[in-house]
Amino acid sequence: VQLQASGGGLVQPGGSLRLSCTASGFTFDYYAIAWFRQAPGKEREGIACIGGSTDDSTEYTDSVKGRFTISRDNAKNTVLLQLNSLNPEDTAVYYCAADYTYGSSWCSLGREYDYWGKGTLVTVSS
Repeated sequence: VQLQASGGGLVQPGGSLRLSCTASGFTFDYYAIAWFRQAPGKEREGIACIGGSTDDSTEYTDSVKGRFTISRDNAKNTVLLQLNSLNPEDTAVYYCAADYTYGSSWCSLGREYDYWGKGTLVTVSS
């Protein structure tokens, strides 16, 4: 089982990035996928998740609503996180994780996730 996050980097305030999470080794559409982040000196927080089926629901934490968009392509075993209107408070290591939900459409940031990938660093600075 492998989850690989990529796409991080240095961006100026107000800029955008697109993160990608590519999975292998498990039945991808049976799992909800979430993005978490951990800023220096802070606890890890869940920021967005998406259900596993074609009618997938999404959930966002309040601090990213309207700025970040999560999507998935089950044919490519990939979940994307589009980050817009970035600010320095978004600086963190971003991780993707998978939660077995029996192929249902829902997801929840409050659940325990089964698989985790290594993170990708996003730095927002001028």
